[in-house]
Amino acid sequence: MRIVIAPDKFKGCLSAREVAAAIAQGIASANPKHEIEQIPMADGGEGTVDALVAATNGRLITQTVTGPLPEIKVPAVFGILGDGKTAVIEMAAASGLHLLRPDQRNPLKTTTFGTGELLVAATKMGMTRIILGIGGSATTDGGIGCAQACGVRFEIDRGVSANETDPPLTGADVAYADPGKDPDNLPAKFLRGVEIVVACDVDHPLIGPRGAARIFGPQKGATPEQVESLDRALEHLSMRIPWGFDLREKPGTGAAGGLGFGMMSFFGAKLRRGFEIVAEAAHLEERLKGADLCITGEGRLDASSMGGKTVIGVARACRKLGIDCFAFVGSIGEGWDGAYKEGLGACIPISEGISLQASMENASQLLTEKVRKLVSKFGIIE
Repeated sequence: MRIVIAPDKFKGCLSAREVAAAIAQGIASANPKHEIEQIPMADGGEGTVDALVAATNGRLITQTVTGPLPEIKVPAVFGILGDGKTAVIEMAAASGLHLLRPDQRNPLKTTTFGTGELLVAATKMGMTRIILGIGGSATTDGGIGCAQACGVRFEIDRGVSANETDPPLTGADVAYADPGKDPDNLPAKFLRGVEIVVACDVDHPLIGPRGAARIFGPQKGATPEQVESLDRALEHLSMRIPWGFDLREKPGTGAAGGLGFGMMSFFGAKLRRGFEIVAEAAHLEERLKGADLCITGEGRLDASSMGGKTVIGVARACRKLGIDCFAFVGSIGEGWDGAYKEGLGACIPISEGISLQASMENASQLLTEKVRKLVSKFGIIE
């Protein structure tokens, strides 16, 4: 029997590669004769670089760049894919919330400048295509910091000009930053001729009740007053860009504190579902063909997964090809059973009867043992 293993990470404890290895070990311990192919997956968020580098036999690069706060420097890792022409970058590597202590979180002080530095570093290496995963950000700067690092010049209402050599623009500058109407200023000069595809798995617009500031601002440290101020600032920013008004209501423009909007406005980037990008780069459908079974998984399966998270994306691909698909997950939540309509044949949580801490500390062993025991129960191993 040929079995394809195509899981996402178990956030906080196992990478997608580690999940795949634990599943493979469980299958092999039950019956070592099966042919197994491991394809670590991701949906555009954390783990996208590792998944794509592994799937394409690429390599990792470390670059020291500006962190979420202008005064911080961080070592950020990005990937060069096997084609030698495509870079894959996670904005959280430079501008992520996880890089800050809780007392440092303040979207008026944070910036996406370091993300822009990663984009520039990739182009200097000769990359002609960049996949940018956006998510997990500490920022609500509408992408102006990123654009500044990539050569977009901003005039500040306070009479100050800002370019790539000036201090990074932050969320506090959104209300004042104006790229002007000079056609030579947009798109960002350092990335002209580079195709940028943004992996985004949320559909929030830039502004309004479901916008970047109101939905995500509080988790980044914004007070209620700052939330309202940032929402107004992002609206003003959209009105200063010739095509901004038409873009600001588009799904995904509110992702990563408005970086989705910034990538479309300042770079001409296209926003796509993260899973679709990863699946294409990993040639998932092609590698699924001829399989007898696919096993996928991720940390949690619930109603939010139905929008196109990894388990659902893999299940849909298997349904299209007529392949049975099972999922092993860390836990399940309300609405998870909608996955059956998408092509999932079975969903097995590994943490039943176990505390969250214990399940995370022992996730690899629990997963391997659960696969070994339950795989034959569902008729996979005879």
